Amino acid sequence: MTSQAPPPPAVSLKHGDVAEEDEEIDYEALTGVPIHISMLAGSLAGITEHAALYPVDLIRTRMQVLAASPSATYTSISQALTRISSAEGARALWRGVSSVILGAGPAHAIHFGMYETIKDLTGGNREGHQFASTAFAGASATIAADAFMNPFDVIKQRMQQHGSEYRSVLTCARTVYATEGLRAFYISYPTTLTMTVPFTAAQFTVYEWAKKVLNPTERYSPITHAISGGFAGAVAAAITNPLDVAKTLLQTRGNSQDAQIRKANGMIEAFRIIHEREGMKGFARGIKPRILTFMPSNALCWLSYEGFRFLLNQQPKPPST
Repeated sequence: MTSQAPPPPAVSLKHGDVAEEDEEIDYEALTGVPIHISMLAGSLAGITEHAALYPVDLIRTRMQVLAASPSATYTSISQALTRISSAEGARALWRGVSSVILGAGPAHAIHFGMYETIKDLTGGNREGHQFASTAFAGASATIAADAFMNPFDVIKQRMQQHGSEYRSVLTCARTVYATEGLRAFYISYPTTLTMTVPFTAAQFTVYEWAKKVLNPTERYSPITHAISGGFAGAVAAAITNPLDVAKTLLQTRGNSQDAQIRKANGMIEAFRIIHEREGMKGFARGIKPRILTFMPSNALCWLSYEGFRFLLNQQPKPPST
């Protein structure tokens, strides 16, 4: 009886090589990916993420708006989808998406480019769970990315509101600037940072932790990226929902018929208005669609980012001699 030869060992894909069929890929070999690759991958991932789940984001905005008209008050996501589609048409679910597409690409390029750079400089790519490095890199990246994205987010939410008369990004931007000035595009920026800095720090930290727990061998695993990203997004979204409600109040105040809301000036005043009118439950407004937005969108974002980053970094394999 002849003994069977042992199977060949798994081969790790080194930087610049092309994976052959049945080869194991050492994904962590990609820590030296050029910055422009990370930025392009981030841009593509950002557009994919925001566009794919835009209708749920629109519903979240409408559910968070205080003093909304009865026709714009919804008790569930399914009810909102049905009422918006029947009363305004299915296209209304995508109103304002062009603002997201214009802003998300460059903003995510900035975000992921800075994240990878700072994480590498602060030792985040070393073995083990580098919580401090990951949190710092994520928080730093979001400050710069949100500075670019905030005006686009304001325009998006103005267009998302029930009864919005804006039919284009340019018209909305011109009107807001003419009636409220440049400050309107950044009045929510401090609140946005108060929300997104802890959100991003939590999201990136949970993602990196979950990725290493689920995939200790650090082989290329798209399912790991998707599960880790979805879990991280859900955790971060739930933690920061009260801040998101306050941000929505500030960003949509110009469209409100409520005098007190129109005069709201800053995060503290927004919190006070919400608490006075609805108590603590007011800070949970829109939490379900927020989690349902960020869980799949984060899964899609990280899956897309890691995948684009891997594919864009591939180089043609030299012909064998």
